[in-house]
Order: sequence, then C-alpha cells, then structure tokens
Amino acid sequence: MRYTLILLIMMGLLSQAQGQERKRARAFGISIGVLPTGKNNAITDVAGLRVGHTTLIRGNDVRTGVTAILPHAGNLFQQKVPAAVFVGNGFGKLAGSTQVQELGNLESPVILTNTLGVGTAMNAVVGYTLQQPGNEQVQSVNALVGETNDGHLNDIRGRHVSEADVLEAIKQAKDGAVAEGNVGAGTGTVCFGFKGGIGTASRKTPDATGGYTVGVLVQTNFGGVLQVNGVPVGQELGQYYLSQHLQEKADGSCMLVVATDAPVDARNLERIAKRAMMGLAKTGGIASNGSGDYVIAFSTHEALRVPYTSKEKTQTMTLLRNDEMSPLFMAVIEATEEAIINSLFKAETMQGKEQHVVEALPLDKVLKLLKKHNALKH
Repeated sequence: MRYTLILLIMMGLLSQAQGQERKRARAFGISIGVLPTGKNNAITDVAGLRVGHTTLIRGNDVRTGVTAILPHAGNLFQQKVPAAVFVGNGFGKLAGSTQVQELGNLESPVILTNTLGVGTAMNAVVGYTLQQPGNEQVQSVNALVGETNDGHLNDIRGRHVSEADVLEAIKQAKDGAVAEGNVGAGTGTVCFGFKGGIGTASRKTPDATGGYTVGVLVQTNFGGVLQVNGVPVGQELGQYYLSQHLQEKADGSCMLVVATDAPVDARNLERIAKRAMMGLAKTGGIASNGSGDYVIAFSTHEALRVPYTSKEKTQTMTLLRNDEMSPLFMAVIEATEEAIINSLFKAETMQGKEQHVVEALPLDKVLKLLKKHNALKH
C-alpha cells in the first residue's frame, strides 16, 4: 500500500510537470459539434443509467480495472432493454454479443475490462444475476463483457481482475458525474501513443425532434493520427501512426457504449451504433488490423423494456420513424468524438509493467495548437 501511494504521488507530479491541469476538453473552451450537452455531459445524463469503476493500481505492474454500465436500477434480466451491437473491426472479444444481435435486447450490466479478464467478468455477472431476487429459477444468463488489451502497462498475464472487482464496480455504480481518464477499465490503456482511458459525453436533440438524450462512454486504447476538434494535433506534434517518431503500432481497441432514452428498437439502435464509428474517425482513429472496435447501443425507454416472462403473446410499442433518426445520428457522432477527447484530456502520465511510461497528452501544447487554428471557443 505504501509503495502504491508513493507511485500515485509520483505519477501526479509527472502530470503536474507537464504544466497543465488535467480537465475535460470543454473546460478549456473546446466545443465539439453544435448540439447542447446534458447536465453532466456524460452517459449518465440518460436518466436511470449508472456507471461504476474498480481501479487496480498495485506495485510496479498492475494497471487495470473494471467499468460497469447499468442501463437501469431494476432487475435487468427481468426487464431487458432493446440493444444492438456493431462491429467496426472485430479483432477483440465482446462476449455475449451474438445473443444481443439475435434477440435485440440486453439482460445484464455492460462490463468493460482487459482482454484476459473477460472470462472472470462473465462469471461475476452470471453470479450477480442469479442471486438477484426474482431470478431463482433462471438457468441461462447472457453476460455482455467487452475489453481492450492493456498489456503494455499492465501485467495482463497475471489476470489480476477478480470476480470481487467486477461486483464492486457494479455495486459502486451511480448516476451523476463519471470519473474519467486512468480509472476502471481505462487504467492501463494507450490511445494515439498517449495515455488513454475512460471518457464520456452526451448530447440533447432539439425539443422539436423529441428532446432526446444520447450518452456515450468509451474505453480508448487505439491508434491513428489524432485530431482535436478538427486540428491535426498528432501530425503537428509529430506523433502518429506511420510517422518516424512513433514506434508504437496503431493496433489496440476501443469499446464504445451508447445509451439513449429515445424510443428506438434494436434495428435503429444498430444504425445509431454505426454512427459512433464516425465519431471515432473524427478523432483520427483508423480501426487498424489489430484493433477491436465494438459499439454497444441500447435504449432505456421504459415502454420498450422486454419482460422475461409475459402472458401476452404480442407486444405493442411506439417507435421513432426512420425519418426521425438523423438528430440521434448527429448526437452520437458528436458525443463519441468528445468522449474520446475527454479520455485523453483527463488521463495522466503512467508508469507500469517493465517500467514502461506512457505520457499524457501534453495539454499546454495542444491548447496552443487549437488557438493557432482558431479552434477554441474562448
């Protein structure tokens, strides 16, 4: 514990030495897109949704964790939500995805962790679901668990994530502001050659289009040529994929979780999920060969919940028409772009396995570049 505390202090000093406090992009006057944000500019602006983290930083080489996203506070198995999955690039492990694609609903918390922690997380979610009141007769649970590989900073072969860590993330899940950067499943990740992590953002569509909320949470661990609000930051800093100064591969992964309160079914949720990849592209991500880029999208609209059992043989629901989807498409693109940028802005320099050090995005330099390109609001 003493060493961990010293290490955290050292990492904090490293971050301070870069000369710029770690704040979210919008706090520096970076206004991405045109739609307004929700109250917290987070996925939790979708009412009823909760997020929890378990962060594991121990000794020299444990830099990993778990992030849990709960669509609503009730029994998810008994009251499933409409959901869809879109695969941008399939070099990854999204356990439970085929049932979501087949049935169009989600019956468990969404869990994000590291690549070799997926099995452990699945076991934890199964146990969590089976012990919930009302699930005494349940004999099949589809746990949805995604990952990115944090093996550069984390002793991933040690498989340090336990079932207790997963259950703690679920237990700690809450609404309101969401911790970002080096937390939860983003503790040991790397993005565009800089320290990545967890990021989130939200958008509200105009009242005339329904006034719906779209929230996005990302676990960033991928490469490409970084752009911030349209400014070629990676290129100007000389750190980008295929540049002579960056030895890191562009391979990695990005998990994207999209939530909305709009009344949309699995078919249109998949269409929304596809647009999240457009938000990733706007940050300079290239979905490289070795990158697992997955989008999980779901609706929390209460009237669309799917009961585990029902005496009714049909289900009647009111859905948005296809012609009304474009505002949601725009919202998810903007929120995804900002969530990824927030993950970089909030992440701090970290030292981990084999004394590898991944520097945080140099905010002072980035802000100068944005000012040069007139990309700051103030």
